[in-house]
Amino acid sequence: MNKTLLPIRLVFVLLCAAAGWLVSLTIMAGDGQRAIAIGVGLGIGILVVLVDVMLKGFSLRGLSAITFGIGVGLVIAQMVGTSPIFETGDPAVIYLVRLALFVVCPYLAIVIALRGKDEFNLIIPYVRFVSHDVDMPLVVVDTSVLIDGRIARVCEAGFLSSALVIPGFVLNELRAVADSPDPHKQARGRRGLDVLNDLRKIKNLDIRIIESEVAKREDVDAKLVFLAQSMRAKLLTTDYNLAKVAEFHGVTWLNLNLLAKSLRQELMIGERVEVDLVKPGKEDTQAVGFLEDGAMVVVSGGRPHIGRRVQAEIISVLPTAGGKMIFARHVADLE
Repeated sequence: MNKTLLPIRLVFVLLCAAAGWLVSLTIMAGDGQRAIAIGVGLGIGILVVLVDVMLKGFSLRGLSAITFGIGVGLVIAQMVGTSPIFETGDPAVIYLVRLALFVVCPYLAIVIALRGKDEFNLIIPYVRFVSHDVDMPLVVVDTSVLIDGRIARVCEAGFLSSALVIPGFVLNELRAVADSPDPHKQARGRRGLDVLNDLRKIKNLDIRIIESEVAKREDVDAKLVFLAQSMRAKLLTTDYNLAKVAEFHGVTWLNLNLLAKSLRQELMIGERVEVDLVKPGKEDTQAVGFLEDGAMVVVSGGRPHIGRRVQAEIISVLPTAGGKMIFARHVADLE
């Protein structure tokens, strides 16, 4: 039980008991009846607190959905009940039918509103009584992006000014991957959770967790596209198939792989770069190293310097299917 709510609940139960005692004084009841009145008040207070505990996790959005459903249901019942259909007939039957309408219509409207409470929040964007900046660009985040991990560094650098929208079913999927018996999936899921925690620590980064669920795993991609459409947001994903589905539905998608490729340094012949040499190359004197952006460099004369950072001069750049193959010659040791 929440420690903050516990004293409030105790005070409420005591007030209900005191209310029962005041009622017994008002009607000038005897001692026995006074004890019964206090017991009834106490019982009512405990019952209300139990209902409160049972409603744990019921959000303000859910309450708003119920209110909206009741209002729509009553309007429909009133419109049908006052229609010409009920102008003639047995008054008793008409009364019972109207009574049934006022029970059934609100119930159905409440159920529909609760089933689609995330869409309901989109219909009324101020349902949380907090102004959501409509002009603030939104980006819906896919599970693959959190597992990939690069999004944290991009946001930390301040290049992404949009608010990140993370649906509840994405978090559930991430937890399921982290709890997988497969050690590789488990490691990926835990990395995604670590990335999420890193995102929360970034100052001035707007992260919005929205309550949204899916019945089947197969529905996740469709729901992501739907949310992006409804919120007029972009979709951030590294899943190529999901990206193509989003593109088909007119949703703009952001590609981290394309961003990383566009940020690679354009190197020219004769330019000098710093390379960390990590392993030997195919030729006797060659060593293979990597630049800070991950580009691979084959350094001639670098084999004796494996494990060090060296300065190398570029002698050729060859385009390949996976990017660019850079060849250089060793110039000087840096470490």
